[in-house]
Amino acid sequence: MGRDNQKDGGLVAAGILLGVGLGGFVDGIVLHQLLQWHNMLSSILPPTNLRDMKINMFFDGLFHAIAWLTTVIGLAVLWRGIKKDTIPRSTPTFVGAMSLGWGLFNFVEGLIDHQLFGIHHVRPGAHALLWDIGFLGSGLLLGGLGWALIRKGRALSTSRTQRSST
Repeated sequence: MGRDNQKDGGLVAAGILLGVGLGGFVDGIVLHQLLQWHNMLSSILPPTNLRDMKINMFFDGLFHAIAWLTTVIGLAVLWRGIKKDTIPRSTPTFVGAMSLGWGLFNFVEGLIDHQLFGIHHVRPGAHALLWDIGFLGSGLLLGGLGWALIRKGRALSTSRTQRSST
């Protein structure tokens, strides 16, 4: 199984990068823009006037630029691997890696921005900590699901390789 892990490393790396980038987009689009629950710096600089809203909007834009760049890098890694035919095409592994990446995004962003630095919370107010814990939990759930799918994809790939060599 060790050799198969090396073969799908590019697929897993691409999926994780895409998951991180797309998770960032979902966070920014849904929580920042559609629901307007928070902005990047809303706990430090509440967007209560035009100046502070503009500053928060600028940092939200930087956040989206990083999410976009991560997604582009993930696509480049995926394209390079597919073009050179160096990575297997395994849906469970790829979907699992994207789920793992999204889970890593939620957990790391939630731990750093919400808990460590306190620059914003998922939903400020009386129950902010519960929302933040839910966000961390969603990261762990997505990460665990992703890990399980990667293992399933690797097991299926190993099974196919063993059947074709006999």
